[in-house]
Amino acid sequence: MDSEALKKYSALHPKPAGLALQYGTAGFRTKAEQLDHVMFRMGLLAVLRSRAVVSTIGIMVTASHNPEEDNGVKLVDPLGEMLHPSWEEYATQLANAEEQELQKIITDICQKGAVNQHKDASVFVGRDTRSSSEKLSQSVIDGISVLGGQYHDYGLVTTPQLHYLVCCQNTQGQYGKATLEGYYEKLSKAFMELIKQVNAGSGESQRQLKIDCANGIGALKLSEMEPYFPKEVLIHLYNDGTKEKLNYLCGADFVKVHQKPPRGLDLKPNERCCSFDGDADRIVYYYKDATGIFHLIDGDKIATLISIFLKELLAKVGQTLEMAVVQTAYANGSSTRYLEETLKVPVHCVKTGVKHLHHKAQEFDVGVYFEANGHGTVLFGKAAETKIRQLAKEEKDDEKREAARVLENMIDLINQTVGDAIADMLVVEAILALKGLTVQQWDAIYTDLPNRLLRVQVTDRRVIDTTDAERRVVTPPGLQEEIDALVKKYKLSRAFVRPSGTEDVVRIYAEADTQENADALAHEVSLAVYHLAGGKGAPPQP
Repeated sequence: MDSEALKKYSALHPKPAGLALQYGTAGFRTKAEQLDHVMFRMGLLAVLRSRAVVSTIGIMVTASHNPEEDNGVKLVDPLGEMLHPSWEEYATQLANAEEQELQKIITDICQKGAVNQHKDASVFVGRDTRSSSEKLSQSVIDGISVLGGQYHDYGLVTTPQLHYLVCCQNTQGQYGKATLEGYYEKLSKAFMELIKQVNAGSGESQRQLKIDCANGIGALKLSEMEPYFPKEVLIHLYNDGTKEKLNYLCGADFVKVHQKPPRGLDLKPNERCCSFDGDADRIVYYYKDATGIFHLIDGDKIATLISIFLKELLAKVGQTLEMAVVQTAYANGSSTRYLEETLKVPVHCVKTGVKHLHHKAQEFDVGVYFEANGHGTVLFGKAAETKIRQLAKEEKDDEKREAARVLENMIDLINQTVGDAIADMLVVEAILALKGLTVQQWDAIYTDLPNRLLRVQVTDRRVIDTTDAERRVVTPPGLQEEIDALVKKYKLSRAFVRPSGTEDVVRIYAEADTQENADALAHEVSLAVYHLAGGKGAPPQP
């Protein structure tokens, strides 16, 4: 390692005094002007990680659904998964190191992380459409170059596309071609294979969909992909980034939180619409009924639709493949009840955060996971995938072979590395077409229980400790008993509280038989948190 070059370049990317950041599920995220040093240092870290695992590593410059003036960075591990937890720790140390400690911390990471300094390093870099992203990705490249790493700058890509590219590269092309054309070809081919029998046999040849692209990268990449789509698919892009601000009053997060359509999209009764988030790794659907009422179809309902479809196919194929759905405590109680009691599919609850869902889903032949916010995918175990592809080729029974072929195309259409709004949208569109379902019929599978999300500011979020996938509180003493007593007052109710991962705030979720009761329960629980967990400022008002 050339310590003089490191010193010289590091001085060009100085750390602001007193700034401390934490690498979390979303990587680093804050105001763009505070991130130059972090980007440079994540370039360094990616080279070290690449040498430790002797594979290509990805770096994505994005702050997803955050406001335009923020930015962020996350690293992608060899199979397109999130950075290993032990390296999240190294990322935090490196980002917060003072100038003069940088060399020592790099040496420490090399020892702890078994980094072979003599190996080649390769890093793929991508970025979103924020005005700050190009300059920040240049800082990443500075960091990669200082330590002698090779890089490929893919420029503007969605976050899931970068995950896909890294996975393709490290599987020597088994997962697909490591180019954007490869991504578009793989997805569109699988999609066309799936819907070709629909077009042959149904009157509804044209399927229209309005897409709110959050004024982000999704619009750019969907326009690039449009020539690959069959003419039966009519997509109309809104909030394409030409006029308005990224994520401002639009995008999946806005629609989910405010339960209303985004600005810039004219919603006519019973039209099928969906919203991506700023880096296109989340999607939610929605429509307005004939009486003008807005209906949100969130990640839980997307997971349910996919589960119904896959369960039918697995039954037809006649193999004993184990399928399960993974949710967090935020999943609506009605979805859990429907999956377990009606569909008879096992449901597992894990802590909030994509990495926990992904990890759990890997335990099954077919693992479906979605967060209510619309981030999710399906994982197929290696053995299950091999079996399905073999049956699609060799099975003598026509019905079984046809079901295996549909499953095989689903495997190719879904982005198994991470939640991907484009891939998830195509999966949903294919299933609705194949099952002949309207958006209203899909929505009517079950009715969501009314719910309410609240937040309470506290002096120190660490006083709250949870267990049972964050559904129960261990400390402070007495809080869980208080919540249990409040929940007993309402029908079909439940409530839980958990500390925020990023700020001194406690998040509260409550659901009950009516909106009025859900609101009342959420408020009463927020008062209990305020009094027992060191609330800050004035007590919560109803």
